Amino acid sequence: MTKGEIIEQYPSDYPFPSCLALGLTTTGQSLHVVCGSNGAELWIITAYFPNSNEWTKDFKQRSKI
Repeated sequence: MTKGEIIEQYPSDYPFPSCLALGLTTTGQSLHVVCGSNGAELWIITAYFPNSNEWTKDFKQRSKI
């Protein structure tokens, strides 16, 4: 991911708070990364290419079904 922004936060996640970040790959493709942090370390939980049927056009919000 070359750059990104946090689009959802999950402060109650266990064992540490986590968030969903939206960024771009080096080829310009949108990428979602879920990561957790204890303030000193960062763990990548999962990364995936968002499905256009489940997200708005900019991949920042979940589609309302």
